[in-house]
Amino acid sequence: MASDEVKLSKLEMQVMRSFWKLKRATVREAHEAIPDGPEKPEYTTAQTVISRLEAKGAIHRLKKIGNAWVYQPLVSRKSVVGRLIDDLVGVLDGATSPIVSHLAESGKLSEEDIKEIEQIITKSEKRK
Repeated sequence: MASDEVKLSKLEMQVMRSFWKLKRATVREAHEAIPDGPEKPEYTTAQTVISRLEAKGAIHRLKKIGNAWVYQPLVSRKSVVGRLIDDLVGVLDGATSPIVSHLAESGKLSEEDIKEIEQIITKSEKRK
C-alpha cells in the first residue's frame, strides 16, 4: 500500500504520533511517549496496534535490540493527515468551506494556525 493510501484509526493515529515524535522506537518507548490519560491504551493494546500499523505499511521493523524490535515510520504525518482531510472533503462533496468555518467558529484555530493559513493562501495566489 502506498503511503498516501494508508488510512489510520484514531487509536492508530495516537500510536503513530509516538513514532513521528521519536523517529524510531520500541513498543515500550512508543507506549511511554503516549500522554497519560483516559485515552492512553494499555501496553498490550499498543503492541497490537503496532502490529496492525506494520501490516498496513505505516511502520517497519528496523532492527532488533535484545528481545525488542525498533520500529520506524514509513508514512509521514502530513501524508496521513492529508488523506484524512481528502476523505472528509469527499464526504462533503468537495466543499472545503464547512471545514474551515467549523474550525474558525469553534475556536480551534490558534493565532499561529491563522498566520500559517494566511501564508499558504498568499503563496497559492502568487502561483495562480
